[in-house]
Amino acid sequence: MQIPLNQLGAHLHKGLRSLYTLHGDEPLLQQEAQDAIRAAARAQGYTERSSHTVAGAHFDWSAVLAAGGSLSLFADKQILEIRIPSGKPGKDGASALQQIAAQADGNDSTLTIVLLPRLDKATRTGAWFSALEAHGATVQIDPVERAALPQWIAQRLAAQGQRVAPGEEGQRTLQFFADRVEGNLLAAHQEIQKLALLHPPGELAWEQVEAAVLNVARYDVFKLSEAVLCGQVARVQRMLDGLQAEGEAEVLVHWALAEDIRALKRVKDAMNAGKPLPMALRENRIWGAKERLYERLLPQAGDAQLARLVHSAHVVDGIVKGLKVPDWPTSGWQALSRLALQMCRLGQSAAPAARPQFR
Repeated sequence: MQIPLNQLGAHLHKGLRSLYTLHGDEPLLQQEAQDAIRAAARAQGYTERSSHTVAGAHFDWSAVLAAGGSLSLFADKQILEIRIPSGKPGKDGASALQQIAAQADGNDSTLTIVLLPRLDKATRTGAWFSALEAHGATVQIDPVERAALPQWIAQRLAAQGQRVAPGEEGQRTLQFFADRVEGNLLAAHQEIQKLALLHPPGELAWEQVEAAVLNVARYDVFKLSEAVLCGQVARVQRMLDGLQAEGEAEVLVHWALAEDIRALKRVKDAMNAGKPLPMALRENRIWGAKERLYERLLPQAGDAQLARLVHSAHVVDGIVKGLKVPDWPTSGWQALSRLALQMCRLGQSAAPAARPQFR
């Protein structure tokens, strides 16, 4: 049974299952979901709790199985938590999890919570995860994407009785807030809580948010690629500055940008050879958000423009490895910035209305 994260509260209000599996890479949201399940369980008499973290290939699963089958002298209901940071339980673990799942049906004395990172499709269709899903409730915890971050912030502020000004001023405040905390949801949560300590319930002015919210953004190389393809120049420059400050490797940033350039060129060449765009995208393994961006960009991308990007990517590859190239910056980060801005021009060639708007 799959439960959307935003419906977990309503589900718990109706009644508890004996088995829950939380999987995803957003620590704040996973912790909040876990806390909600614990609170509902405590309200129903689950007073004991044991926790096990699966570490290494030689983890003793018998201890977990024994914990699930034993109760203390002082409680008749318990919570059993199994954390698997790697997402790989191993052969013995897979067998143990299937056994735990099978025993969950009708078990009102032990509530089991399995905590996992983000899983790939192959793992989600494997026997042990399918057993957890069949006998319990699974909750996939996705990150809050940049486009949804201002609304998420507004909802969290509303929950503590605060709000931004209406209209354009409020949107500007939320965008500023999102810029400061992008990619770091736990810190975003802390900054929101700080506003509750600093200011009473009610409307928050731009100046109050600007003075209180620290710049705690954390950037992802692969999100940089999406921002570039959207033509978001200001955001791209912030991300590059942030990645440099965090000590990210120049070669990894170049690889992410160059991969998109090469993929765009391959798909465009396939289109020129007569293949339909959807087929060309599938053959080049372009899916999800990237697929939508490519569909918007490629019909308007010229062959000469893509060829220039391929050449620039080749030049920057040498610069980040220490070579000097005439008419190009000697700094790897400056060269990456020029390459990224060239790619942004491709993103900006699409109709502005079709492009997500970020500051």
